[in-house]
Amino acid sequence: TPYFLHPSDKGVYQHFYEIAKAVDIPIILYNIPQVVDRYLPRQVIEDLADIPNVVGLKDSSGNLAYLMEVLEFAGDRIALLVGHDEVVLPALAAGASGMILASAQVFPEIWQRVYQAVGEGDLATARKLQRSVQKLARIFCRHGGAVAVKAALNMMGVKVGRPRRPLKAVGGALIHETRAEIQLELEKLGKVQVASGEWRAPTGALEERFDDIGLSAEAIRAAGLRLGSGSAGEGTERVQLDLVAGPKDGPLGEAYAYQLTYPLHRREALTTILEPNLTVRPATLIVPALEQRNLRQANMIYGPTQSAVAKAIVDNLEAGVIPQEAMEQEVMIVKATVHPKALDRHALYRNVYRAMDEAIKGAFGG
Repeated sequence: TPYFLHPSDKGVYQHFYEIAKAVDIPIILYNIPQVVDRYLPRQVIEDLADIPNVVGLKDSSGNLAYLMEVLEFAGDRIALLVGHDEVVLPALAAGASGMILASAQVFPEIWQRVYQAVGEGDLATARKLQRSVQKLARIFCRHGGAVAVKAALNMMGVKVGRPRRPLKAVGGALIHETRAEIQLELEKLGKVQVASGEWRAPTGALEERFDDIGLSAEAIRAAGLRLGSGSAGEGTERVQLDLVAGPKDGPLGEAYAYQLTYPLHRREALTTILEPNLTVRPATLIVPALEQRNLRQANMIYGPTQSAVAKAIVDNLEAGVIPQEAMEQEVMIVKATVHPKALDRHALYRNVYRAMDEAIKGAFGG
């Protein structure tokens, strides 16, 4: 469909008519309204279908009602090819002739098997195959198109370079979390090697888990510091939080200040805030238990984890589990273990909140 300026339906028809008459090669029309901000009108397609070398339509709208209307009025004269990866199965089942897909560069064999299964009437197999790639199909359709496909191909070792400017390889349409989702889905399909990153929560006696931040078990016992631990979730969304709390004028206060002054490499401590410019009380630091090796992992700590820890502290302070005098007299440090492959921010928030609530009640006897 011509873009920028929107001609009338007659103008759209004339555009394709003049091209069709000027060449002797087959022409496939292209409907992609999410890019050009307009549908190729069904009435125009119906008329264009009478031109001998107009042989097909690629429909990337994802609108099944539109697809069905085109099939009804022109499906007996031109081939309708689905171009929206998320609706391949329903489009084929409705009568589409085939597909032209960006994701076919990444997993062509899946779409070939879907096409074959539909042709054989084996919809159960076709559904299973479509669902196995549905998440990647959704990412490719909704997060940058070629940007996401190029990212996937590069991960697979097919060096296709960066997107053309002004598109960005990371940021904009494709954020770090989405890139990580692509990586995980490619691992499931066997397209890339499974990345390392086992979930290694600290074990052993709770009082011995804070040596790396300058608090020995002996110092914790001598100062009578409060300790608590909590865990929640399953799989990649599982978390463990280890909490130490106590007076700010003792060894914990020194460790607190030291972490701010000399942060651990790739495990930099983060002040817990409830919202911008509003720190919680007692003052609390979150220290990642695992090294943060990329921005996506850091975003999981310095995002939903921080927010959930803050909310649990505020709720327990309001409930009286944390005594009011602790607000100004004590500080807390939380060692947060978050799976390196965690992606679901909402699940992570819920699990961190539950784990922090458990740790607080363990430390303060709630």
